[in-house]
Amino acid sequence: MMQYPKLFIFVLVLFTTAQLWAKPIVVCESCVVKSISEAVALAIDFDTLLVKKGTYKEYNILIDKPLTLIGENYPIIDGEDQGEIIRIVSDNVTVDGFFIVNVGTSYTTDYAAIRVVKSKNFLIQNIVLEKLFFGIYLEKSSHGKVYHNKIIGDAIDEYNSGNGIQLWYSHHVEVSQNIVQGARDGIYLEFSDNITIHNNKSTDNLRYGLHFMFSDDDVYTDNIFENNGAGVAVMFSKRIKMKGNTFRKNWGPAAFGMLLKEINDAEISGNTFEENTIGIHIEGSNRIEYKENNFVKNGWGIKVLGACYANTFSANNFLYNSFDISYNSKLNDNVFDGNYWSAYTGYDLDKNGIGDVPYRPVKLFSYIVNQTPEAIVLLRSLFMDIIDFSEKVSPVFTPDNLLDTNPLMTKVQ
Repeated sequence: MMQYPKLFIFVLVLFTTAQLWAKPIVVCESCVVKSISEAVALAIDFDTLLVKKGTYKEYNILIDKPLTLIGENYPIIDGEDQGEIIRIVSDNVTVDGFFIVNVGTSYTTDYAAIRVVKSKNFLIQNIVLEKLFFGIYLEKSSHGKVYHNKIIGDAIDEYNSGNGIQLWYSHHVEVSQNIVQGARDGIYLEFSDNITIHNNKSTDNLRYGLHFMFSDDDVYTDNIFENNGAGVAVMFSKRIKMKGNTFRKNWGPAAFGMLLKEINDAEISGNTFEENTIGIHIEGSNRIEYKENNFVKNGWGIKVLGACYANTFSANNFLYNSFDISYNSKLNDNVFDGNYWSAYTGYDLDKNGIGDVPYRPVKLFSYIVNQTPEAIVLLRSLFMDIIDFSEKVSPVFTPDNLLDTNPLMTKVQ
């Protein structure tokens, strides 16, 4: 067994004790250290900076070493519209408990309240952001967490506003329990894989509550996306899972609860799509399982455009939508089986809970509206009922094999 010199042991114990009893660097107006930038410059690796309540008019705060910044009673960092406020370029950084306002606006640079660049093991939590351009921006960073922040923007036009939380080429990040509103896009991801987006509330954003592209193997659970300009856009991604989310009140001529474009091998289950112009708008998306979702009081429950193959729809509730399903083609390679349809008028003589007559969810009138949108004014007319009945008896324009052969008699709980 190796024997250590007594002097070495003494020095090791002394160093460890010093580390345990090290005091944080305190920042306040009456302190020796009066600014956050000064405290960062004085700190050594893994120091803690305790920032007392007050207003600190600073920007371009560069954190280039492992540090913990803690705000006491939410001190205000006011960037005075000068530019970026905090930039993190080191691993192992925590920023906790600040009120950050007045990020600079630029048409050439994406200024952010907090930007994390090429960093690992970061934690951004309990931050309140107002009067921002971009809020929290992660760039080529990984293995971090953006937790319990409140981001309130005042976006009016897309060209001079930024996103609330943005991830670009970032991986293995958790974004959870954040509130984002009034930004261009609430949460935006691009080229970001293995991301967890959980229990966030993204509302009243100018464009999308959630927008991601080229981002694979991500999981989105228990989020609320409500009253956003165009809803949620999901594009060019693989193996995503979206479970237990709520897409509500996304109204407008080009709005939807969720747009799926070029999405493959995904799972969409347990979500609620309520009072949207379109619940889900699907283009070029394949091998997706839609299960146990609720489509409630939408204009269109699901609108399917071309090149959508091998998708399955089962155990979903379609409740009081103007149109449950809309197709723009006579071809169908998708399976609808064992869903509940509030418009189903069939019977169940053997009392097994499954309708004895298959249900045809695509109405001729929805096909006509796809071709001639102005025809929507006839939605509640007798004319609509007559043409839908005729198409039901003898399908000519709608997919003749699009049937739910096992329609449920009661809602899926």
